[in-house]
Amino acid sequence: MDNITHSFVGLGVGELVQRSLPAETDPARQRTRHRLLLTACAAASNFPDLDLFLTHLLPAPLGYLLHHRGHTHTLLYALPQALLLLALLWALWPNARRLLRDSAPARLGLGLAIVLGFGLHLSMDFLNSYGVHPFYPFDPRWFYGDMVFIVEPVFWIAFGVPLALAIPLRWLRGIALGGLAAFVLGATWRGYLDWRSLLALFIIGGAIAALRVTRRHSRRSLALAAAVAIGFIAVQGAASTLGRQRITAALQAIDPAARVLDVAMTAYPAQPLCWSFVSIESNEAAGQYRLRRGLLSLAPGLMPPTSCPGGFADPTASDVPAPGIALAPAWQGDLALLRALAQSDCHVNAWLRYARMPAVTSAVASDLRYAATPRGNFTTLPIESSRTPCANVPRWGYPRADLLGAALR
Repeated sequence: MDNITHSFVGLGVGELVQRSLPAETDPARQRTRHRLLLTACAAASNFPDLDLFLTHLLPAPLGYLLHHRGHTHTLLYALPQALLLLALLWALWPNARRLLRDSAPARLGLGLAIVLGFGLHLSMDFLNSYGVHPFYPFDPRWFYGDMVFIVEPVFWIAFGVPLALAIPLRWLRGIALGGLAAFVLGATWRGYLDWRSLLALFIIGGAIAALRVTRRHSRRSLALAAAVAIGFIAVQGAASTLGRQRITAALQAIDPAARVLDVAMTAYPAQPLCWSFVSIESNEAAGQYRLRRGLLSLAPGLMPPTSCPGGFADPTASDVPAPGIALAPAWQGDLALLRALAQSDCHVNAWLRYARMPAVTSAVASDLRYAATPRGNFTTLPIESSRTPCANVPRWGYPRADLLGAALR
């Protein structure tokens, strides 16, 4: 997910840990612990994204695709990262160092903040369709949550409101709350949220704010924020599963000879009813595979696909094979060409360690999950006859091993 979301959730969980521990013996030590736990949890919630500095190890776009969400996003490599963060806090923060020597609650809180921060980063990155491979090197497969949009305003509001209300300066508190309101209003104005989602966000924010105002030093508002986030994820997970089942059934009805291998679900922000998707089917007998992009509404009577927020609409999705499903024209691929390039071109082979929805021709390879991004498809790899040798390629599992088959051997 984006780093602002990681920061909001990290700060909120750090504040929840702080309020759950017994207070320190004097106000100065309590302030130091408060700052330490929030800093540690927010830093741990962002630390794995330092792998962006490794993207130069491979030529574009491979460097970003294979080294972002790479080794730093695995459980094994979370341990040295946590120790490094702990060492930095110890070395650079004298007041925190003195506090940690004397206070068992501070040591417990710091341990919880760091462990929860790294756990939050990996689990939140799992929630969308980009994917993670947290169990590498023991299991190199990618895992995809397909539940939550990469910038999710539910998390911003749920954790941002109690954090903003905790700011002691009234004018700064007003700016923070105004910024949150401007964010959701701007997203609605630009067509990324609908009015139902906007209303729900204001209700959530109002309920959390009311609890925070009436219980100023309580952890209840933050506990409610966490409950809202967990409940939202559960709803999104159920909606994603139902949506995938409906899409698979519709595609199988269109072409019974093809096998649906996967459906990548991308949620609309704060809207469990609306989804975009990319599917992949194979037909071994015909020597072809097919990619489809489309839109889905889980309640077409209430909200047909055309009424979902326009900021994510696909203007080419017009064919309606089933209620609530709109499809763009299909992309047809050649299985023999795909498998030949996987064997003969090490750059394409490396790219296939990332690509979940590979549209590969003799000239270019693109992952169709990102075909509709505003700045173009960042996964696009030109197929060139002359290349430098491949090096520094991580050994992630091939998302489409089911399509490549013997070509990988």
